[in-house]
Amino acid sequence: MSDFEGRQLHFIAIGGAGMSALALIAHSLGARVTGSDRAESSYVERLRASGLEPRIGHDADAVPENADVVVSSAIGEDNPELTRARERRQRVIHRGELLAEVVGGRRLLAVAGTHGKTTTAGMLAHGLRAIGADPTFVLGGELPGAGPAGAPANAGLGEGEWIVAETDESDGSFLELSPEVAIVTNVELDHHARWRSRGELLGAFERFAAPAKGLALGAASDLDSLARSGSQVVRFDDERPGPELGLAIPGRHNLANARGAIAAVGLCGLDADAFAGALTGFPGMLRRLERKGRHRSGALVYDDYAHHPTEVAAALTALRGLAPRRLVAVFQPHLYSRTKALAGGFGRALAAADVVGVLDVYAAREEPAGELAGVSGLDVLRAAADNLGGRRALWLGDIDTAARRLEGELRDGDLAVTIGAGDVFRVADAMVEEPA
Repeated sequence: MSDFEGRQLHFIAIGGAGMSALALIAHSLGARVTGSDRAESSYVERLRASGLEPRIGHDADAVPENADVVVSSAIGEDNPELTRARERRQRVIHRGELLAEVVGGRRLLAVAGTHGKTTTAGMLAHGLRAIGADPTFVLGGELPGAGPAGAPANAGLGEGEWIVAETDESDGSFLELSPEVAIVTNVELDHHARWRSRGELLGAFERFAAPAKGLALGAASDLDSLARSGSQVVRFDDERPGPELGLAIPGRHNLANARGAIAAVGLCGLDADAFAGALTGFPGMLRRLERKGRHRSGALVYDDYAHHPTEVAAALTALRGLAPRRLVAVFQPHLYSRTKALAGGFGRALAAADVVGVLDVYAAREEPAGELAGVSGLDVLRAAADNLGGRRALWLGDIDTAARRLEGELRDGDLAVTIGAGDVFRVADAMVEEPA
């Protein structure tokens, strides 16, 4: 790996999934790490447990004078810390560039795709550790039991030769990497503010996959263009014959994720059979079909990070397989641009539930202005109501209103799931009386 010993790095928005993972690895490699975020989160808690002291709130005076400043695409040029760094002519590094530095010197097993990449990368980290490969891993979500004293973790420094990295197509930063082995689970247009068309996005995935000597590809026929004559290519899905897998987590999409991970391990020249056996102990990722516990009524409560219609449909299909009396879906749209483009698709996907509640949009880095003016979670609610055939559709508005409305809604035998990439998990937390 690159020499991080003694290097000063300051992370703006250090509490994000990907940023906190990089901060932890850099810290483990000997860098002096500081950072800030706008709010507390589980990732900030993990950073503190590792000896770091993230600041809450952005302040120009928080930036050390000799630090390289690490940013993601979510950081605007008006951020006071970034402004101070620019004024001082400090080096500003995108998180994709820093990940490329971290990867240097190890064999890269990179996971990409619109859906399933966090779970697939988590499976790889879990299974490779179980068979003794001891990889370094950088994930976009938290893997239970992977941290010190069995705590969840989204990053870890191993002694083995491989590094498992979840990559990000949302801002094109995955093009900074040159994987030896790559997985592409699927390609679907999801980040409408970055990619103008699916064709443009597919071209980016082709460039990402080009350096790989081994390539595990999902089943979609239009992924054929990613294969190169110099690559060893394995196709996977949840339909073709494969090893019997006793996964502890539900969903056919997770079966496909597991088969992709197994294929990639084989392409790495490692023991794929032993790895497949280790997946029976994979606990799942936090916020991916995570069982939170029970409501006081006896209803089960789950939470899922799904934020695209395909993901919402997969999550509800998996939970329907648990045979609840009623399936209650509580959805929070994420990003105005995505909501504008996909409201109809969300409505159709949510119609797989018996009762649907919708919150307003989690804005993240966007504002409802210009071409996004007027976009609202109501767009999704109306689309869901059009597809529910008279079943109940509830406008829940915000987190507090949702928690109050749902308190009297749930009954024994129900399964309620909060869905979305924002803070809708807070509704699940409020509903749980008996944690899992």
